[in-house]
Amino acid sequence: MLIQKPKGTYDLLPEKAFQRTFIENKLRDIFSKYNYSEIRTPTFEKTALFKRGIGEETDIVSKEMYTFNEDEFTLKPEMTASVVRSYLENSLYNESPVQKLFYISNMFRRERPQAGRFREFSQFGAEVIGSSDYLIDVEMIMLGDHILKAFGINNSVVKINTIGTLDERQAYLIEFKNYLSKYLNDLSKDSRIRFDKNPLRILDTKDKGDIEILRDAPVLYSYLRDETKILFENVLTSLKSLNINYEVDYKLVRGLDYYTHTTFEFIAEGLGSQNTVIGGGRYDVLVEQLGGKPAPAIGFAAGTERLMMVLEANKYEYPEEEGIKLYIATIGEDSKFYAIKLLNKLRASGIKSETDFLNRSIKSQMREANKLNAEYVIVIGEEEMKNKSGKLKRMADGNEIEIADIESLSVHLLI
Repeated sequence: MLIQKPKGTYDLLPEKAFQRTFIENKLRDIFSKYNYSEIRTPTFEKTALFKRGIGEETDIVSKEMYTFNEDEFTLKPEMTASVVRSYLENSLYNESPVQKLFYISNMFRRERPQAGRFREFSQFGAEVIGSSDYLIDVEMIMLGDHILKAFGINNSVVKINTIGTLDERQAYLIEFKNYLSKYLNDLSKDSRIRFDKNPLRILDTKDKGDIEILRDAPVLYSYLRDETKILFENVLTSLKSLNINYEVDYKLVRGLDYYTHTTFEFIAEGLGSQNTVIGGGRYDVLVEQLGGKPAPAIGFAAGTERLMMVLEANKYEYPEEEGIKLYIATIGEDSKFYAIKLLNKLRASGIKSETDFLNRSIKSQMREANKLNAEYVIVIGEEEMKNKSGKLKRMADGNEIEIADIESLSVHLLI
């Protein structure tokens, strides 16, 4: 029996790999326009980084990490903690007081595979470390909006909330738990577990019974200080002036412990129940939690696979991959080596070209050239090698061009 790929993973076959590369190149271009620089971190980090940064009671750390070497190392389940670790370890704060970074990287989580969720997946994202200005919140959301619209996704909506500071949440959590304690036996299993360990995450439940219970629960926004509310209102006012479609959702929380203040998600059609394509927010305490001096920060992450699913649902038209300019058909062993030398020159000149490696007949080679959508074909045999001349055939209409010097083929093909 054939050995198959692990569950929750996938192969990127040539067509999809071309599409992925196109997406990544387009993303890099957009990030560059916003003055974000790319950062790359190791595939695995010390487990303590994610336990301290993400939170030991989060689903990621408690259920989903791939940890090995006696719990010392973990394959990256997310990127923000890795970026902050690199920012501190490499003293990036000395290079500039505000660091604007982006990444495109593979992540690993032991999740139940389903539409839009994989155990190895690709994420792209952005992080800004060093600014508490509400306008950097606005830029981060503007950047996410720009990315989606650049791919023709014009029907997304930003769900946005503020979850305040850690100390503001403490008073709220007391009232929130008091309210929920009356319904403890009616909560879902996951929410009962979160009640003691991470009660704020209950607001993120998808259980219909939980949602009904939460309908009359205290609202965190009511417990926030005026300066926190003003910060949030400034963000909303700016988004409105930029014509970015948003909805305030006071129950929106993110699944990681490090979030503070602004949290947001871009919702798009084409993903079913897993309809979040970009998610992020502020994490003003994470730098300090990981051993650095206090530094405000904000970021977002997006699943590349999810983006591709939305593009497929929207019937997005990718550009065509560059076609083969010239196919060299050969007759005899000597012409095969002659073709290889010629291909070497053509490719060095930037011309995409190909020849036969199966010793096929001329008829079969012409069929292959047609299958590959080659723009031109030239046949090389003893006579062509002897005279250094030949006929360049244009496949679209069958017209032939006399080539007096085969060695100068690139001149004709680059016109």
